Amino acid sequence: MWTRQSDLGQSSVMAAFTLAEARELMPALLARADELIEARASLVELQEALAVGQDSPLGGLPEAKAYQARLSELVGWFGAQGLELKGIAPLLLDFPSELDGEPVLLCWLEGDRELAWYHKLSHGFAGRRRID
Repeated sequence: MWTRQSDLGQSSVMAAFTLAEARELMPALLARADELIEARASLVELQEALAVGQDSPLGGLPEAKAYQARLSELVGWFGAQGLELKGIAPLLLDFPSELDGEPVLLCWLEGDRELAWYHKLSHGFAGRRRID
C-alpha cells in the first residue's frame, strides 16, 4: 500500500508523497521537464558555438546566461516541490514515498510520460521496479 512517507531518519529525504499525490504533480512536472530539456539542449549548442568562436542562431553570451538562469530556475522548481534531483542529463527525479511501511523513492526518468517506477532507498536506479 502506498502511503505518505513517515520520518525516515535521513536528512536528505524531506518531502513525502503518496502515489496519488505524485501522479497529480506529473502534468506540471512534465511541462517543466520539457522546458528544462529544451533549455539544456539550447545551452549546450550555444556554448559549443561560443567556445569555437562561431555565430549561432541561438545568440551569444547574453543568451547563454539567460539559458543558464532558466535552467537554474527550473531546477529550483523541482526542489521546491519536494522532489530529489538525481541527474540533469538525462533528467532523473525521485519522489520520496513509502510502500508497505518501507521508505522508497518513486522514480521518474526523462522520456517517461508517466510515473511508473520505484526503488528502495539503498537499491538506487539499478533496483527500479514497476509500480503495480
